[in-house]
Amino acid sequence: MKALVVAPQPFFSPRGTPFSVYYRTLISAQLGVKIDLLTYGEGQDVDIPGVRIIRIPRFKLLGNVKIGPSGLKLFLDIFIVWKMIWLLLRNRYDVLHAHEEAVFIAYFLKPIFRFKLIYDMHSSLPQQLTNFKFSSSKWLIGLFKKLEDASLYAADGVITICPDLCDYVDTVITDKGKHFLIENSIFDKVQVVQPAAENGAESVEHDKMPTLPEAAAGKKVVLYAGTLEKYQGMDILIPAFKCVIDLNPQAFLLIVGGTPEQVAKYSQLAEKHKLGSHVHFTGRVPQVEAKYYNEIADVLTSPRSDGTNTPLKVYEQLASGKPLVATNIYSHTQVLNEQVCFLVDPQPEPMAKGILVALKKDEKTLKKVENARQLYEEKYSRKIYTQKLENLFELLR
Repeated sequence: MKALVVAPQPFFSPRGTPFSVYYRTLISAQLGVKIDLLTYGEGQDVDIPGVRIIRIPRFKLLGNVKIGPSGLKLFLDIFIVWKMIWLLLRNRYDVLHAHEEAVFIAYFLKPIFRFKLIYDMHSSLPQQLTNFKFSSSKWLIGLFKKLEDASLYAADGVITICPDLCDYVDTVITDKGKHFLIENSIFDKVQVVQPAAENGAESVEHDKMPTLPEAAAGKKVVLYAGTLEKYQGMDILIPAFKCVIDLNPQAFLLIVGGTPEQVAKYSQLAEKHKLGSHVHFTGRVPQVEAKYYNEIADVLTSPRSDGTNTPLKVYEQLASGKPLVATNIYSHTQVLNEQVCFLVDPQPEPMAKGILVALKKDEKTLKKVENARQLYEEKYSRKIYTQKLENLFELLR
C-alpha cells in the first residue's frame, strides 16, 4: 500500500502539535505502508524508514506558524494544494491520509484521483475558528461545518484523537465501522536528521543532560511541562504553589515550556506570590530535556482550566510512574479518574491540597501510580495504538 500523508503544519518542530503526525506516520511505515509526507517548510527532517518527506517552500521571512487558524497558514495551504495535485498527477497512491484542513482539498480531489481517504481529525475546524477568535462570521463557520461534514461522509476511514471528538463525529456519520478512536498516546524519542539552524526550526535534540538550579537541590520537584497558553492553568498552579511552600518548604516548582513573553508574564506572577527561589522557568526545551525533567520530578501536574481535547502529555504522565495532580475538567476526565490520579477543582486551594498529598507518596498515592500504569498498558500503549492503525489499514485494503 502506498499513501500520501498531507500534514499542513511545521514538521518536525516542538512548536505546535507535530507529535501526532510523527507517530502516526512512524507506525504506519512500520506496518509496511510506503509513505510520501507532504508538509510545511518549517521544521526539522526526521528519520522514518520508508517515509519520504516533501516540503513546500519555507517562507522564513513570514515568521513561524502558530497554533490554530491564521492568515499565514491560509497562505501556506495554497502551496500545499498545488503540491498535492502535482504529487497525485505523478504518482499512484492507494490512500491519501489528510490531517486537519488538508481533508477539504482531498474531498474535492478524491473523485478525480480515486484514492481511499483517511480523515485524521485532531479537532473540529469550525470550532477552531471560534476558539482561536479567527472569525465570528456565521457564514464562514457554516461553510466550514458543511465541508467538515461532507468530508466525514466521504472519508473511507476517520481517526479521532479523544472521546469528546469521537462522540461528536458519531453524531455526524452513519457508518461507525470506519471510525477509529486513536489517541495520541505514544511518545518515542524523535530521530532528527538535520541541525535546526539549517531549516529555521528549534532544536529537538540535546547533547548533554540539563541540570536543575541550585535552589532545587535536595527538594521535591513538582513539574508542569507544556505550553503556557492561558487555558493551561498557570493562574491556578502558581498561586497554588504559594500555599504548598507555606506548608512544605522543601517543595520546588519547575515549569517547562512557554515562549519568552509567556515566561516573563508568569515569572511576574510568581514574584507577586513571593515564590522566590522555589520556582524555576526553563522556557521551551528539546524533547529529550523535557523527558529528563519528567523522570526526575516527584509530582506531575496538569492544571488546565479549559478545553475538551485530552492533552497529549496525559498519556505519558500515566505511564511515568509518578503521581499526577490534574484539574477535574472534561478535558482530563475523558481519560483520568480518581483511581489513577488526584483530581482537583480548577482553583488554587484544591490544587495546592492535591500537590501536598501527592508529595507524601503514601500507600494511597502509590496505588494511584500503579493503577495509572495499568490503565496506560491496557488502553493506550504502543501495542494498542499499533493494533488500531492496523485495523484501519485492513479496512482500506
